[in-house]
Amino acid sequence: MLEAMVTWLKRDHPDAVLDFMCTGPDKVTARYGISALPMNWYQKHEQVTGAPATMLRMLGKGVDAFRVASWVRRHDAVIVPGAGVLEATLPIGPWWYPYAMLLLTASGRVFGTKVALVSVGASAPSQRLTRVFFRTAAKLAFYRSYRDTGSYDAMRRAGVDVTHDHVYPDLAFALPVPSADPGDPMTVGVGVMAYYGTNDDRPQAEEIHVAYVKKMKRFVRWLADSGYRIRLFGGDNKWDDGIVEEILGDLRNHRPDLEPMWAVTNPVSSLDELMQVMAPVGTIVAIRYHNVLCALKLCKPTVSLGYARKHDLLMADMELAEFCQFANTFDVDRLVGQFTALQGRSGQLRQTMAERNAEKVRLLEQQFAELSVLLFPAKRPADTPADHERAREITGLG
Repeated sequence: MLEAMVTWLKRDHPDAVLDFMCTGPDKVTARYGISALPMNWYQKHEQVTGAPATMLRMLGKGVDAFRVASWVRRHDAVIVPGAGVLEATLPIGPWWYPYAMLLLTASGRVFGTKVALVSVGASAPSQRLTRVFFRTAAKLAFYRSYRDTGSYDAMRRAGVDVTHDHVYPDLAFALPVPSADPGDPMTVGVGVMAYYGTNDDRPQAEEIHVAYVKKMKRFVRWLADSGYRIRLFGGDNKWDDGIVEEILGDLRNHRPDLEPMWAVTNPVSSLDELMQVMAPVGTIVAIRYHNVLCALKLCKPTVSLGYARKHDLLMADMELAEFCQFANTFDVDRLVGQFTALQGRSGQLRQTMAERNAEKVRLLEQQFAELSVLLFPAKRPADTPADHERAREITGLG
């Protein structure tokens, strides 16, 4: 999503001066050669444990209020590009992203900076404080658009006036596609994650995790026994790689005769890398939302093992509603049946996905044009050196 936004800004607003406040600032700076600040002051103290860690976290919330306000104040516009920044479908506490989003939009309102939430995901969390932070953050934003109707409805139910808000596709649909090749029908991409249930499943988290991994092992074994080559991938290297290796290790124990290249892992650190990994495969089974999204963008017949309504909405929009299951309770035998049916209809489904993808690109271009008018209005001619310097739009990406 960040890649799509930066590409648009450089294309349509080359005079904009960019910087970032984000998680993983070192990676962002290495990728774009532009300065980046950590979203949270506490990030540089993550290795601290015990009582000192608790104290630093508490201190950090106060420090962040001043850090974020100071950063936002220096900008004409701050863009939050996509992702589920207003949702709590996976385990998250109120003092992480919910608090960060509140600080961003509140600072924008205080200092007159236009904070735009662009094609974001949203939900109506059951935790009261998280719900309050999200609702207030959304209300204070200068611009809001949502990546699906479920997010739009969630904010409406939360009490946000969505009269002037819009639903646009996920920004990832604006990224270039590495290949239009249908891939090898006998090679299957399997996206897994360190899944412990939704934000409401914390008491059963370990039980859900064990059951999920056990069933994924069984499905991967079936793929190998049925003659399919397998590419395993996650979506968050910090957490998912261990699960990928565990499933691959189980397959090696089950089939010690299997050639090493018959089943491989492919670590990824960006959506571009993810699509490069997906390009050679014919069919994909995945759980992470953006694993599913990238598969659909590549016109790969896909089965979604989703953990939130956003998965079902995305799949339905691609006319793949029958190829969904809920990650907490998915049935392996049914998954095998869905996968087999998917294989038999792959040609027809790829054509439908190509048509839907083209429409999503058109809609995102429409949103970019809308943002150009709202965030980069025509300026009067600059009369002084100071005016000339100010005429350069300063844009932060949170």
